[in-house]
Amino acid sequence: MPVRQRHAVVAGAGIGGLTAALALARRGWRVTVCERAGGPTAVGAGIVLAPNALRAFDAIGFDPAPEGPRPAGMAMGLRRPGGGWLDRADPAVLAARYGRTPLALHRSALTTALAAELPEGALRYGTAVTAVDEADGHAVVRTPAGDLTADAVIAADGIHSPLRRRRFPRHPGLHYSGETAWRTVLPAGTAPAGVAAAETWGRGQRFGTVPLADGGLYAYATAVAPEGYRPADVRTELLRRFGTWHHPVPALLERIDPARVLQHDLYDLAAPLPRLHDGRTAWIGDAAHAMTPNLGQGGCQAVEDAVVLAHLLAGPDVPAALAAYTRARLARTDAIRVRARRAGRVAAVGNPLAVAARDLAFRALPARVSLRALDDLFDGFRLPGRAA
Repeated sequence: MPVRQRHAVVAGAGIGGLTAALALARRGWRVTVCERAGGPTAVGAGIVLAPNALRAFDAIGFDPAPEGPRPAGMAMGLRRPGGGWLDRADPAVLAARYGRTPLALHRSALTTALAAELPEGALRYGTAVTAVDEADGHAVVRTPAGDLTADAVIAADGIHSPLRRRRFPRHPGLHYSGETAWRTVLPAGTAPAGVAAAETWGRGQRFGTVPLADGGLYAYATAVAPEGYRPADVRTELLRRFGTWHHPVPALLERIDPARVLQHDLYDLAAPLPRLHDGRTAWIGDAAHAMTPNLGQGGCQAVEDAVVLAHLLAGPDVPAALAAYTRARLARTDAIRVRARRAGRVAAVGNPLAVAARDLAFRALPARVSLRALDDLFDGFRLPGRAA
């Protein structure tokens, strides 16, 4: 008698949701990805896949690097508004220590590559998951297009996760970090040549640049601002804040397309969830542990979540696998959430004396100490033993 193929419904077609769907499909599950948006979008920002995320992708046999020559190793650095360096990381040192260097991509390029690996018909746009109910040992997923029956549901429905709010109504929800962020991608050939991967820290504001594997440039900025602050003219606002900073910041601001600049206030979860599963539903990525981008680990932890969850769901007992997922992931992701919040507070200081002390501390920090601080992030991915 043939074994029934198990079915997983994934709510959300972001990086975490698509990775979970691909990982499960490669372990023999039938997958359905429900995405509320009407279709894919090229508007977005960049993502830096740290070595831990790349190792997780290796575990499911997925290579996120674009076709063609492998992109060069990416250095990283921290600068002052006048251009002086506070800290730099040599890509050769990173490669030797972690087995690879970070890989920077446009988010839409990564989601397109993940979606292309899914079975035909698995991805359904314009289909929001409105609720999940439990019945007779399975989950009933409610959508405007009709109900779906699933053995497991993966809630990858983002920072404002409706499924999280429904299942954990007493959770305090999101916490505003005090900062807003602007992000954009300049296509290949439109940015000045030779721009390094670096973040510049000023007084209560930051500007970052990341060269992408396809030749484009991801640029972003943050500033301490009231929640909901939206300037009428984006370019004027950014030039006012960053127009006197070191090269190439002013030149980049002159070349951005304001219509392609995204602005979002930065939030994280006010407190950890009591668990990352409930019934036959598991939460991953921002829906599970929204964190500020100060460590560059939000998307990386979503990838880790997805791969660990699929690994555990290879076992026969779905409830046991989901409980094992909480045990495997809750402590790590919450520790990174808290660490990202603390890092943001250090980066966002505005008092001149505090800024001077912060910058002096970074310049005095030995390189080996800076690297050790990355070890638990970049070397922290593990596949746990499967649930019985």
